[in-house]
This record gives sequence, C-alpha cells and structure tokens, in this order.
Amino acid sequence: MTILDLNQEIRDLCDADTTSYPAATLLRRVNNALEILVGKIINADGTWQFDDTNYTTTPVGTGTLVSGQSSYSFADEFLDIETVKIKDVNGNWIILSPIDQSQDDEALEQRLSVSGVTITGIPTHYEKNGDTVRLYPAPTATYVTLTNGLKVEFKRTADIFTAAQVTTGTKIPGIASPYHMLVAYMSAIPYCMSYKKDRVALYEKKAMELEKDMLDFYSSREKDKRKIMTMKQISHI
Repeated sequence: MTILDLNQEIRDLCDADTTSYPAATLLRRVNNALEILVGKIINADGTWQFDDTNYTTTPVGTGTLVSGQSSYSFADEFLDIETVKIKDVNGNWIILSPIDQSQDDEALEQRLSVSGVTITGIPTHYEKNGDTVRLYPAPTATYVTLTNGLKVEFKRTADIFTAAQVTTGTKIPGIASPYHMLVAYMSAIPYCMSYKKDRVALYEKKAMELEKDMLDFYSSREKDKRKIMTMKQISHI
C-alpha cells in the first residue's frame, strides 16, 4: 500500500477529505503510528532482526578512531546498540563487551587505570550514553587500526515519511504489507475520537487484532532455523 493509498484509506475510515483531515496532521499521525509499531516489532523480533525496508543502507555505523580517545558519537538515529567492534592492527574485528557504570561499584575510570593513569591499548568493553559510546580502555594506534576501526551495529527507528514523499505518493511503509492497514487504523482513531466517536471501539479492536498478528509474525520469522522438540524434566515435590 503506497502512502497515497494509505492516506486515502485513512480518510475513508473517517469519512474525511483533505480539508477535514489536512495532509500535515495526517502525515504526523502516520509517522507516529509507524514509529510506535517499529518499536514494538524490534522488541518482538526473533533471530532475524527487523529493519525498515525503505532504508538503503544496513544498520551499521563505522568511524575512525583517535589514538587515546575514549568517547565517540555518531548521528544515526538508533533505538538500541546490538554490537560494538574494534579492528586490531592485524585487521581482525573484536567484539567488545557492554559495561554499565550504574551497575558497577567502582568508577570505570578508576578501575581501568593504574596509579591514576588511564590504561590505553586495545578496548575490551564499551559503555553507551545517548548517542555516545565510550571505549575502555581507550584505543591506541599501537594496538588498533584507526581508520574505520570502529563499527557499531544498531537497531533504528522507522524511516518516516516526508511531505515531499506524500506528494510523490509512491513510497510504502517499511513493515510487512499485511500490516499496512494497522497504520491506517491507528491514524484514523485520533480523528474519530473527535468526530466519529461511534467508530473508535471498532477500530481499536481491529488495530489490536492486527497488532497481535503482526507481533506473532515478527517474533517467529526464523523459519529456516530448525525447531527441535525436547522433553522437559518434571520435578515432583
């Protein structure tokens, strides 16, 4: 379903037109519905990780390291970091372990230092804070490849629609096509809450049914992975 079809479907559900349901309001609600759904899908997806099909790049960010520098920021919109990797001087990628200062009794700067001097070399851990990743210990050119030596794999939010894309009318939502109607129902409900209250309960019911089907679909997508039935031990007390 293209954005043109989707917008018409939403207005049909509401008995609305471009005057009563303006394009800017509709765009805002469609994008809000998409971001909500993508957030839920990411929490439900199986071993096959979800990514909006409209993106033309993979959800991987690379960056150049600075010798002795611990903190690195990147501009990509992401919901969660999957892995952080460092390339050593031999060109091998090393997966770092996450570490959380709030779960540690000792300051990381203190634990990763000797006689007050911060240890540098090849990172083994990372800490995330907003759009910043801190590497511990800080990388140095002796041990790591600096140029494009940092790789961050992440989960990102929906590739939302722009006003220009609505005008063009050909872009489709980046979720599985059977659930495009879910975006329509979610975008119609706020309008109906104001002007068509008798339809709200029905559309909410339809949205809940479609959402359940969608989450079931995304949580079991690793169909090429062989399922093995095993016996569960029963404990008798």
